[in-house]
Amino acid sequence: MDVSAFKAYDVRGVYPLQINAQFMYLTGKAYATIFQPKKVVIGYDARLSSEELAEALEAGLSDSGVDVVNIGLCGSEMVYYATGRHKTDGGIMITASHNPKEYNGCKMVMDGARPVGPDTGLNEIKKLVASEGPFKHIDGKKSERNGTITKEDISEEFLTYMLDMLKGKVDPNLKVVVNSGNGAAGPVIKKLAKKLPCTIYPIFDQPDGNFPNGVPNPLLPERRKETSHEVVEKKADLGVAFDGDFDRCFFFDENGRFIEGYYLVGLLARQILTKYPGAKIVHDPRLTWHTIEVVQSSGGQPVMSKTGHAYIKTKMREQDAVYAGEMSAHHYFKDFWYCDSGLLPFLLVLELLSENNDPLSAYVDEAFRNYPVSGELNFKLKVDPISLVRSLAEHYDDHGGEISFPDGLNVEFDQWRASLRVSNTEPLLRLNVESRGDYKLVEEKKDEMIALIRRLDPDVQPYG
Repeated sequence: MDVSAFKAYDVRGVYPLQINAQFMYLTGKAYATIFQPKKVVIGYDARLSSEELAEALEAGLSDSGVDVVNIGLCGSEMVYYATGRHKTDGGIMITASHNPKEYNGCKMVMDGARPVGPDTGLNEIKKLVASEGPFKHIDGKKSERNGTITKEDISEEFLTYMLDMLKGKVDPNLKVVVNSGNGAAGPVIKKLAKKLPCTIYPIFDQPDGNFPNGVPNPLLPERRKETSHEVVEKKADLGVAFDGDFDRCFFFDENGRFIEGYYLVGLLARQILTKYPGAKIVHDPRLTWHTIEVVQSSGGQPVMSKTGHAYIKTKMREQDAVYAGEMSAHHYFKDFWYCDSGLLPFLLVLELLSENNDPLSAYVDEAFRNYPVSGELNFKLKVDPISLVRSLAEHYDDHGGEISFPDGLNVEFDQWRASLRVSNTEPLLRLNVESRGDYKLVEEKKDEMIALIRRLDPDVQPYG
C-alpha cells in the first residue's frame, strides 16, 4: 500500500492514486487497532470523493467493532466539537483542506479532540496501513462484533455552542460578505445567518466538489478578487472567505483589502487578553514581531511553537494557553478543546466591530505600517532543501545575523527577520520576511534571499 499521503500531522494525497476506498478502509482499521476506541465521530467535506471515502472509513471502523457517528457534510471543527462535546473516543474528518480538487485525505483526533500526530499514533497508523498488518486483505478477518453506524446532524447544536462563546452582542447594522468557496461552509453559514441580527451576503455558498469558482484557498491572490469586489459593491463592513473545510477564515476590511492572517493573530490576541488577563498566547515562528509586541503590551505571555496543528495544540496544552494563532489563519482556542476554528474568529471579529464604531481597517492599519511583510513565497526546488537552508544559514551567520532553527531557519537582524522552512504538507520551501516599519527593506531582503536561493537552484521560480 502506498503511504506517501501520510504527512507530518495529517493525511493528504491525490485521489484515487494515493487516497482511495481501500486506503481509507485500512486507515479506519489501523486507527481502531492503535487506539481501541468504542465510539468515533466521522465527517467529510464537499470534495467529489469525500462521501465514498467516508463510507470506506466507516466500514473499516465498524468492521473493527467501533461504533461510528457520521455527522455528514461538515467542517473539520465540527468533528472536533462532536468529539469533545459528546466525549467520544476519537474523530476523523475526510478532507484535503485547501488543496486542489483531485486531492483528499483526513485529519484525526483522539478523545478530547487531542491531535493524532507523528508522536501520538500517526506513524503507527502509517506502518499498519503500509503493511496491511493483521488485516492483510480488505475482506479479511473482522471483529467478533460489528460496530453500529448512526447518522446525525449536529449543526444546530454546534452553532448554539459557538454563539454562546461570544460575550457581547452583534450589531444589527453590520453588513458582511461571506465567501464559502463552494466548500463545506455554505450550509452552516446559511443557518448561522438566521441566528445573527446583521446582514450576511453569501457568495459561492453551494457545496460543489468541482470548485467551479476556483479551489477554496484564499491564501492564493487570485482567490481573493471575488470577496474583495463584493465588499466594495455591497458597501460591507467586513468580508470573510473560508477554505474548503472551513477551519480557516480570511478577512477583508471595509475597503476590500485582504488582511494577512499574521495581523489577525495580534488582533485576536489583544481581544482575548481583555477576557483572560495575563494569559499565555501561542504563535508560530514564521512571522513573530507584531504578535510578540501585542501580546506583551496587552499583559500576556507569548509562547513560540513549531508550525502545524498537532504541534500547536500540544504546546497549548503544555502551557495552558488560552489562544494560539498561525499566520496561515489557523486559530486555536482553549475553550474549544484547544482546537482550530474558522467560525469562532469570524464571530469574535463581529463582536469586536459591534463594540466600537471603528472600522476594521482602523485595527490593522498600524500593524501594516509597523510590521510590513513580504507575503509567503513558495519554491519548488530541484536541489536538496536541507542543504539549501543550511547554506543560507551559513551566509547570514557570516553577515552577523542571529540564526535559530525553531521550525526551519529563522534569520534575525535588528530591523528585519526572515523564516525559511520546508512545508510539512506540500513539496515546497516557504519564505517569509518582515521588518520594523520599512516595507522597502522587506522588498530588498526578499529579493536578496530569492537571489541566494536561485544561486543554489538556478531554475527555481517563487510564487505566492
